Formats: sequence, structure tokens, C-alpha cells
Amino acid sequence: MGRAFEYRKASKLKRWGAMSKLFPKLGKVITMAAKEGGGDPDMNAKLRTAILNAKAENMPKDNIDAAIKRATAKDSADMKEVNFEGKAPHGVLLFIECATDNNTRTVANVKSTLNKNGGEMLTNGSLEFMFSRKALFEFPLSNDMDIEELELELIDAGLEEIEAEDGVVLVTADYTSFGTMNEALEKMGVEITKATLERIANTPIEISDEEHADVDKILERLEDDEDVQKVYTNLA
Repeated sequence: MGRAFEYRKASKLKRWGAMSKLFPKLGKVITMAAKEGGGDPDMNAKLRTAILNAKAENMPKDNIDAAIKRATAKDSADMKEVNFEGKAPHGVLLFIECATDNNTRTVANVKSTLNKNGGEMLTNGSLEFMFSRKALFEFPLSNDMDIEELELELIDAGLEEIEAEDGVVLVTADYTSFGTMNEALEKMGVEITKATLERIANTPIEISDEEHADVDKILERLEDDEDVQKVYTNLA
């Protein structure tokens, strides 16, 4: 299996699924998508994807509906997406994606967490060439599905890589092809179970188990922050 598949399946899903405030974080994404393009998922592809990913994490329908309603509420907070770059112990790089209604609070919290756990904040843009942004799609591998045929059909939609393991197919494309790839898979009748944008380290590094403990500590602190959506690293 390729690096992107292993990185996604073995690392990101494990940590993302274990985040202590998962549903509120997913709800923020749904609310922002609904506010941006309307509350009808049939007319709003971004909202449709946000709901799809929430369902993949077993988020209850009531929570999803409530998140959509918050987008039109008079007292709804103005949520914005902001990113930060940092460094953890042992040369581990961090790309931190947040959704916040108070940028000052978020900056202070992220900086404090890094400083108190042996890390530091970097100037935005410092890691521009250290990560590649990719569009990733997952769906079940059915008995009548031919991976080679799928590959040929999806090339025009921006396919970079397609892999299958344990009954799951992972399609990778450049982030700019997210919309066209999503549309192509929907037209093919593929039952997409996960559709997301990820940042993949271009040069992953290896560290010892002891060093991992230091890094895991800072990752856990960051991911416990209600404003932090995802944290990417350059760990192999």
C-alpha cells in the first residue's frame, strides 16, 4: 500500500476518531458549510460532504440537524477557518487547522499549548513546501468493482492514486480536484463513506517510542482545544 493510504488509515482515522470533542468539531464544519451555501445538502455540495463525514463518525441526526439550524440562527457566531504552523519536540512539524469565532482566543490557546509542551509557533507559510494538500475519498470495495477500470474512469477527474485494502477503496487526488472527483464518484453511483481534504507530509520522519510520547502529549493537548479541528504532522 502507498504512503498516503497508510498515513490516512493507520494514523489520522485513529486519532481523529478518538478526539474528546468530536461531535462539536464536526458540528462547526456543518454550520460553516450551511451558512456559506445554504441548509439544503442537495443544493450545497460542501454541506453534503460535511454531513457525510459526520455520519461516518456516527454523529446522531439530531446533532446534524441542530448544526444546520445554527447557521440561520440570529445569534449564530461568525465562524472562520484559520490555520497555524508550529513545531513539536524532536523536529516534528505541525500544521494546525482551526474553526473559531474568536481568533485572538484561538491564537493565544494554541501558542500557550505549544510553549507549555516543548513546542513553538512558527510563522505561517514556513511549512508551505513540507505538506501536500490532497483530496481523499473512501468507499466500500464491492464484488463487481474492478480497480483498474475505476482508475481509467477517474483519471479525467484528477485521480492521482487508487488503492484497495480490507474491503475499502481509497482514492487520492490533488485538493483542487475535490469537487470534480466527488461529482465523478457520485455519477458512478459509488457509496462514498468519507470525503476530506488532508495534508500529507512530503518527507515523513521516524522517531523513537520515547520521543513519540512527548509528541503525543502535545497532540492530545492541541486536539482537546474546542477550536482545533485537525492537527497534521510529518511523522511517518
